[in-house]
Amino acid sequence: MSTPISTNSPPSSRTSDDAYGFRGADAVLLAWQDGMRPDPRLTVSQWADQHRMLSSRASAEPGRYRTARTPYMRDIMDALSPTNPVQRVVFMKAAQVGATEAGCCFIGFVIHHAPGPMLCVQPTVEMAKRASRQRIDPLIEESPAIRERVKPARSRDAGNTMLSKDFPGGTLVLTGANSAVGLRSMPARYLFLDEVDAYPASADDEGDPVGLAEARSLTFAHRRKVFLASTPTIRGMSRIEREYEASDQRRFFVPCPHCGTMQWLKFERLRWDKGRPETVRYHCEACEQEIAEHHKGAMLAAGVWQATATGTDPGTIGFHISALYSPPGWQSWRDIVRLWEAAQGNDDALRVFKNTVLGETWTESGEAPDWQRLYDRRENWANGSVPEGALFLTAGADVQKDRVEIDVWAWGRNLESWLIDHIVIDGGPEHAETWTALEQVLAKTWQHANGAALKIARLAIDSGYEASAVYTWARRMGVGQVSPIKGVEGFNRSSPVSGPTYVDATEGGKKVRRGARLWTVAVSTFKSETYRYLRLERPTDEELASGIRFPAGTVHLPSWADSEWCKQFVAEQLVTVKNRRGFTKLEWQKLRERNEALDCRVYARAAVWIVGADRWSEAKWRDLEAQIGPSETVQPEEAQAGQIRRTVRRPRRIIKFSGMH
Repeated sequence: MSTPISTNSPPSSRTSDDAYGFRGADAVLLAWQDGMRPDPRLTVSQWADQHRMLSSRASAEPGRYRTARTPYMRDIMDALSPTNPVQRVVFMKAAQVGATEAGCCFIGFVIHHAPGPMLCVQPTVEMAKRASRQRIDPLIEESPAIRERVKPARSRDAGNTMLSKDFPGGTLVLTGANSAVGLRSMPARYLFLDEVDAYPASADDEGDPVGLAEARSLTFAHRRKVFLASTPTIRGMSRIEREYEASDQRRFFVPCPHCGTMQWLKFERLRWDKGRPETVRYHCEACEQEIAEHHKGAMLAAGVWQATATGTDPGTIGFHISALYSPPGWQSWRDIVRLWEAAQGNDDALRVFKNTVLGETWTESGEAPDWQRLYDRRENWANGSVPEGALFLTAGADVQKDRVEIDVWAWGRNLESWLIDHIVIDGGPEHAETWTALEQVLAKTWQHANGAALKIARLAIDSGYEASAVYTWARRMGVGQVSPIKGVEGFNRSSPVSGPTYVDATEGGKKVRRGARLWTVAVSTFKSETYRYLRLERPTDEELASGIRFPAGTVHLPSWADSEWCKQFVAEQLVTVKNRRGFTKLEWQKLRERNEALDCRVYARAAVWIVGADRWSEAKWRDLEAQIGPSETVQPEEAQAGQIRRTVRRPRRIIKFSGMH
């Protein structure tokens, strides 16, 4: 039997003074007692206020984290605490209201105070790497309570890599929603699913990324915590809206500084003099008195969350907030009004405003444009020629049982586009002659108005029919000019084209594993974009003569496009349907049987994304313009009225497109 520790030990057995202010055995006993004492029961917000430090690398306001700066985040974070019985927290929000920082506080709390396996999911693996560098690494480095638990990445066997952080009692894994392997890598008690509306519809063909990630937490039963946060996107397609509508739909109610009435802030109650955002004020819904911006700080501090519905799952709660609640010094009401006025007349800008400022979904107009209107405003240029303003070509190929249809589109700045050619190759994919003819299309050049000869920069070919034949031909052509694609329903504006993934192909009669690259296209995104562009108002002839340009995205159709082609171009409409669970969703449905023109346009647009034109710099556009060169038709010096223009023909130049990005 061990001898009890005596507090009356002789002086010779005692050590020097220690941190507890006692000597020898007294210090040992007290240290043991201190080690046995449980950690204080902190909520996530309390932990953040005590231990979280913000880095200048990751925050505009470096220093100690203060929940009081964003009071509306307190209840959201505290619902993620183990002492709270809620299992799932849904946050539909505007951009830049502090949600990601709250997620980082959740991560820090788990590492320091409630260790366990945790999975953080970003829309893509690349975004997960970026989050690791810009958010997680500063979180660890700047907060001593976390830094001492996660070894430096430079240490041998540190367990600290870009996508994995080990700590006593748990591990943090970061992955992308596009990686099924990452989503099923481990059981996870804690989940942080960030920007879920930007997730692809399916992770490597294995299903919904949110469902795959949540399946990792089911073994932890009531002890799990799932945090889903996102800016919403499109009504009927938004994951975060669907989750929020199934919750108790909490709103942040704040008091009127005049009458004390509690209310949640609505954009419709902002008032200002047109063209003067600085005159903005908020009108109380009860007393109608004006509330100035300087009242906001006190209003936020006195705000409370209130449920506005009955949720279908008692273990799930939902929160919604707009940028009207941004704390003083962040986005002001004046800034919001300025953004609203600037967005008028531009559907893209209005959609961004509604999503990122109001934190609400955008309702797509699914009505098909009138084909007769498209037919009536066709323009005159020669079949196969490329008009002024166009800088490169892409093509979309639709493989049918008895033919391949190809549309060649020219593209200029701001996604202005021109239909250049429509080609039909008779014969199904089982005939070698079909693929030979398609090769000839790739080798063909089209004459630009300025004298240059343009080839197809990228052909995107649908693999929905006879995929193996498509993969084999694409492999033979090489990855530089041909991209097999697979269309999936759904919207993904941040990344409408994902991939490539590797699929099997055939070469010389032998199967080549992972021999071809396949791209996945969220076709709803590009169909809606095309319809939106088709509805743009055109400048009049007088306006064009005065120098006014066509709006960004304008679609130009040539006079040789017949009525059948125009009907195919608008052959679908977007409708709202209910699924078996009662949730609404958007779905494209055919108005007529043939829709090849619309499909080929979507594929050609996907090719534009694949070559990187959506992300090109100004220098890249200027380089393309320099390659095309100035106009061939010049006016002689000192031309007199009525004098005939003479055309100077330069040598024909074949423009070689220089790859992606």
